[in-house]
Amino acid sequence: MRSLLEKAQNRELKITILGMGYIGLPTSIAFARAGFNVNGFDVNEEVIKTLKSGHIHIVEPSLQEAFVETLNSGKLKPVDMLEKSDVFIISVPTPFKKDHETKIADLSYVQSAAKEVAKVLEKNNLVILESTVPPMTTKMMTDILEKESGISRDQFMSVHCPERVLPGRILYELEHNDRIIGSERRDAAEYTKIIYDAMVKEGTCYITDDITAEMCKLVENTFRDVNIAFANELSVICDKLGIDVFELIKLANKHPRVNILTPGAGVGGHCLAVDPWFIVERFPKEANVIREARLINDYKPRFIVNKVDEILKADKSLTIGILGLAYKPNIDDLRESPAMEIAEILRDKGYKVIACEPNVSKKEVHEFELYSLGDILEKSDYLVLAQGHDIFKENVDILKSKRIYDCLGLLK
Repeated sequence: MRSLLEKAQNRELKITILGMGYIGLPTSIAFARAGFNVNGFDVNEEVIKTLKSGHIHIVEPSLQEAFVETLNSGKLKPVDMLEKSDVFIISVPTPFKKDHETKIADLSYVQSAAKEVAKVLEKNNLVILESTVPPMTTKMMTDILEKESGISRDQFMSVHCPERVLPGRILYELEHNDRIIGSERRDAAEYTKIIYDAMVKEGTCYITDDITAEMCKLVENTFRDVNIAFANELSVICDKLGIDVFELIKLANKHPRVNILTPGAGVGGHCLAVDPWFIVERFPKEANVIREARLINDYKPRFIVNKVDEILKADKSLTIGILGLAYKPNIDDLRESPAMEIAEILRDKGYKVIACEPNVSKKEVHEFELYSLGDILEKSDYLVLAQGHDIFKENVDILKSKRIYDCLGLLK
């Protein structure tokens, strides 16, 4: 163990990261910038081909420049085959199971990644699960590694270290936010802490057990989801009262101990819209507030559609333009996006729906035609401002002159 600790302190470890998505790719770059030799692995050959050509395949501020820097330095190498490594970091999706009555975590990506790692696993290797998962998943991963590799679990290390970043500033937050490191073995957690301390410039790495670490990530996002649900529920109540919810919240927040969030089109992304259900899945009888908050936020897109339908008197001859399809400002991530749901429900109701998503370069996404802001203003009879991209903020005065439903209070 001493030699491993020295290698970690001297940044002589080889780290392989499985999954070059919205978290795995920035994490690879961050560890490479910290001085480690990093292999970035993905089963999608097109992703690896794009990365090898010197380009990233996602929209994230400053990431392209940082990627080129680490690629040219030789510290980061995109690969399409797993090799032996000192450390493996699993950063793969954990979506819901498809065609399932209730929202249950699909852990097949984690299971597949663990099986792939097991093929090259060696004694004293460290395997870190960064994907957000229901409690007890790290133990499941360890079971798979032990069974598939034939190496006893006391001869390799398993850790859970969930990411906690905000899209739009992922690289900065990877290098500055506190991290939670959880393992059933204290020595494994301490070893992992040395590695993450090298990457985290200002934050602190805290050690706990693996189940607490799993729950910590879920609780962080659930806390935010519950508070957003309160704001979204207020928006529905205020609509019935005929008052401005944004003005109400502004006034209520004048109280020194009140900080109500701003309501919006709903809650999207692969974290807030998903993680609370992982708690409900494991504790269906106990997680009542959590479940209700999720249902409130899931309902908000339909509430907005009903309001638009009411305003337009269900005139299906009209063309509706959706401003913003991503789930957060200034990114291209459409996962669990409430704006996408608004567009889909309006289309199902019979409206012609087009969209402006400035961060997506395609001409069409999910069968919605994409237009520039200028073109969509010209082609739409009515607009729905669903996301606060900078380009929309910069053109507020123009948007105010249009027939528009403002989901965000941006035009106020």
